[in-house]
Amino acid sequence: MDKILILDFGSQVTQLIGRRLRELNVFCEIYPYNKVPALDPSVKGVILSGSPCSVRQPNAPQVDLSAIKGHLPLLGICYGAQYLAHHFGGCVEASDTREYGRALLRVTAESPLLKGVSRQTQVWMSHGDSISALPKGAEVIASTEDVVNAAYQFTDEPTYAVQFHPEVYHTTEGSRMLQNFAMDICGCKGDWTPDSFIETTVEALRAQIGEEKVILGLSGGVDSTVAGVLLNKAIGKQLTCIFVNNGLLRKNEFEDVLSSYKDMGLNVIGADASAAFLQALRGVTEPEAKRKAIGRLFVETFDTYAKQIENARWLAQGTIYPDVIESAGIPGIASKIKSHHNVGGLPEEMNLKIVEPLRMLFKDEVRRVGRALGIKEELVSRHPFPGPSLAIRIIGEVTEEKLAVLREADDIFIRSLRTYDCTGMGFPSASDPHLMATNLYDAIWQAGVILLPVKSVGVMGDERTYENPVALRAVVSTDAMTADWFPFPYDFLRTVSNEIIRKVRGVNRVVYDISSKPPATIEWE
Repeated sequence: MDKILILDFGSQVTQLIGRRLRELNVFCEIYPYNKVPALDPSVKGVILSGSPCSVRQPNAPQVDLSAIKGHLPLLGICYGAQYLAHHFGGCVEASDTREYGRALLRVTAESPLLKGVSRQTQVWMSHGDSISALPKGAEVIASTEDVVNAAYQFTDEPTYAVQFHPEVYHTTEGSRMLQNFAMDICGCKGDWTPDSFIETTVEALRAQIGEEKVILGLSGGVDSTVAGVLLNKAIGKQLTCIFVNNGLLRKNEFEDVLSSYKDMGLNVIGADASAAFLQALRGVTEPEAKRKAIGRLFVETFDTYAKQIENARWLAQGTIYPDVIESAGIPGIASKIKSHHNVGGLPEEMNLKIVEPLRMLFKDEVRRVGRALGIKEELVSRHPFPGPSLAIRIIGEVTEEKLAVLREADDIFIRSLRTYDCTGMGFPSASDPHLMATNLYDAIWQAGVILLPVKSVGVMGDERTYENPVALRAVVSTDAMTADWFPFPYDFLRTVSNEIIRKVRGVNRVVYDISSKPPATIEWE
């Protein structure tokens, strides 16, 4: 399959380059700049991302482009543009002021990269250096009022560079530029669709697994559900699905999820390991320690069941691309945001190999594949739920008492989202932006309640109370790499707050988290 390689120099928006290409049905893969994979005929072009670094720094990230520049179409974005100028004979200098925000781009020369782009168009700048002189053999193709060399191209090879970010929303014709690069310049067909993904993945899974058996951990979420149905399509009865009750699930979730799978043809086993998980979390307060403890016990639980299933050789996981990206980071440049229980492999003593059929998909792509597989919409459009479950929505130590409080508050919040009619309010569906949401649950990407480890004074009746606050969290997003808080109608917040405080013992205050990602994350831990 045709693909574009994106070399990541640590920019916070590198993933958006991939998202924009995938929206064009062009397959792409993101690699750290220092781990460039072997090039093969499927690679039709390469993109160099932005970076928080300056090319003028002594320890600036560098990449060997000898097998790429002049041999394959190449596009440098921001740092990538500066890198091409700096290393091939041009000059990059510090700007008097950081150039950040909207700018008006004026196209000054004909270029395949800017074909069909308006002669004047809005772009988004974010850099502290500027390219003051172009390399030999390069010519400027677009400028802004403050940046002469805002975009340039090499005249004798398919190498292009832009000082701005075409991948961000504020560059109004950025998708057109990326389409020009991927399809016209690189020659990608744009034929990477859910149906083609299913066809190639089923074939690859059969070849990878052979006659061996696979164990899959179901969670009830869209990722594991789609992974299960995809594996079932490929290997049928060789797949055994295990849904573990880790004692950290939402109210009635264990029973509800098992019921939802009954008519899907999956071989599902329910495993209650709640006591073991709660014991493992006793006294644990640090977020990463919680994640690791839960991940370790998941592995141990699956190992126990794997030994009971003859010829089980594989552990399937619903890992998706943001899990991989956020768990990696680039040493010295981009920090790991969090560890993910699906990422990082298995202990050596566990005799299972990992298969991850969704590893290269963003969340909205997983949903598109799920619909193409015929999975029920109520499962396909279900909100993401963290692998460590409610453990990371209780700040501090996890106890049964805290879980009981959080479950009741969360149940009120989620049930209220599902029943609030927002028809006509103009909220797009989070799982399908081509449709309008009819209830708040469908308008939101992810929602939940966080139990805070502090006490606040309250008054109920004639009595003074001293109990916990809870925080409501609800965000809109397309891939969880960035997110913004949801603008709830005031009457909804008032109703939910009143119901939680009246009905949930142990809670006397409700707050709403209005932080975006970045700088915050969707989950609190």
